Amino acid sequence: MKKVLFIINPTAGKMKILKDIADIDKAFYKGGYECDIYLTKKKGDATEKVLSSGASYDLIVCGGGDGTYNELITGVLKSELNVPIGYIPAGTTNDFASTLELSQNSVTAASNITTGKPRKLDVGRFGDLYFSYVASFGAFTGASYSTPQQSKNVLGHSAYVLNGMSDLSSIKPYHVRLEADGKVYEDDYLFGAISNSTSIAGLIKLDSNLVNLSDGEFEILLIRMPKLLLDVPKILIALANGDYSEEHITFFHASSIKVKTTNKLNWALDGEHATSRGEILLENLHGAVNLIL
Repeated sequence: MKKVLFIINPTAGKMKILKDIADIDKAFYKGGYECDIYLTKKKGDATEKVLSSGASYDLIVCGGGDGTYNELITGVLKSELNVPIGYIPAGTTNDFASTLELSQNSVTAASNITTGKPRKLDVGRFGDLYFSYVASFGAFTGASYSTPQQSKNVLGHSAYVLNGMSDLSSIKPYHVRLEADGKVYEDDYLFGAISNSTSIAGLIKLDSNLVNLSDGEFEILLIRMPKLLLDVPKILIALANGDYSEEHITFFHASSIKVKTTNKLNWALDGEHATSRGEILLENLHGAVNLIL
């Protein structure tokens, strides 16, 4: 039989995946895979496991949220493994899983992996870090990495929304200069996202017709800081309606983008905290991973 390494984040979501481990193991066995299960113990553990053991397997699958999936692809890319991967979504928001239309039933998702086919997907590189679907800065960005795991487990997606709403009281602009394809975008921005997904932080939905996960390009969304906070609801309504022509919104595609700031800028990479100082280059690694869908 083929061998699958199944890496589980036991604290992800409401920890429901732990109840399904035996059934997931059976699903892999029925699909022709002998399953080795590994429970992560700390942040970055999934990456370390892939680096140390990934080469011994025919398939590597993670069970957790988008952050766990990020650790999986980081391990695969750093080790330069040419091995197919799978994703069983079991996190709080599962933005990227929603874009991929993966089953939210863990056992069904495992079964689908055994019968699916590998698809080459783009990955973003942020300096020496990676992101599968979004690198964002500005308002609400902090909610993804500052919300306590206990709150996520109890409140689910609502925890992000509630924590994000608290940002409104301290909303401020970020002066950022972005360079892409010979064009310069410089202004005071409320929010910015370099993404490869139709869902961002569970709050912003992009038109699926505008997003291609395998075209070698990012979708860049910038929201300029309005002069009046009363304009913020107008911007939110425009985003909800997919109206990117609103005067405060800039939307375009690019394969790489250079971001410059005078001060330190906080980012969320697939929901995990990162920072940049001065200048950072974000590159689209075209077809970098083979995800079974």
